[in-house]
Amino acid sequence: MSRTRLELGRREDLGGDCANCFGLCCVALAFSRSSDFPVDKPAGEPCVNLVDDDSCAIHDRLRPSGYRGCTVFDCFGAGQKVSRQTFAGSSWRTDAGVRGEMFAVFPVMRRLHELLWYLDCALAFTTDEAIGTALAEQFESVRRLTAGEPGSVRQIDTDALYDQARPLLVRASAAHRSTGAGSQPDRRIRPGADLVGVDLRRVDLRSADLRGALLIASDLRGVDLSRCDLLGVDLRDANVGGADLSSALFLTQPQVSAATGDPATRLPEGFDRPAHWEHNALT
Repeated sequence: MSRTRLELGRREDLGGDCANCFGLCCVALAFSRSSDFPVDKPAGEPCVNLVDDDSCAIHDRLRPSGYRGCTVFDCFGAGQKVSRQTFAGSSWRTDAGVRGEMFAVFPVMRRLHELLWYLDCALAFTTDEAIGTALAEQFESVRRLTAGEPGSVRQIDTDALYDQARPLLVRASAAHRSTGAGSQPDRRIRPGADLVGVDLRRVDLRSADLRGALLIASDLRGVDLSRCDLLGVDLRDANVGGADLSSALFLTQPQVSAATGDPATRLPEGFDRPAHWEHNALT
């Protein structure tokens, strides 16, 4: 991977490009029968809906078919990276020798690319020179790891890398949020807070720190989330209709896809508006 950080684009490098992947998320990963999947599938076994050209036979009706989990998944570009670069275009379908290692490398690469996403987000909003330099160094260090040989990539301790990056991401977030316009936050609004099902429509969340919080099924309709730290926040079924997420910190596509929005929801540039949002708006 020879591209510099400034040339990285979410769609090309840090977002899924299924057309250039060998369906790795549909094969390498396991899923269990639940509200997100209608059946059990062990890791390493192709999903029954994966067809020979590595496309999905029910892509346009995943949710009605019970595969809700597929509609909120994003590999952060790991799929095409592993398929086209790490294994140089050799598919698990035609080369039995790469099958096991490819499936082992993919989840590691996904975590590395997700970390690159967070570091790149911080680089985009930080104005502190010292923080920016440290972020760029960490980004480049992780980027180099993603360019390694399969055997070296699968041995990477991703937990250790996240532990190393976390203090810097927190520092970058705090510095950026300190210049925001939020008022004194509600006592409930703190990192790791349990806000499941809570009505937050009257809470000022501008520049708030919700890192790691549970906002499952919370009501965020019309809420301004400018500069709000959403790193690791669980937004499953959160109602973000009319909310402003356009400058929320560390927001990811899977978080957006797991939430429930509408045409009035404001998203950052480059994010996809989930198809099920349109259905929810109509019903």
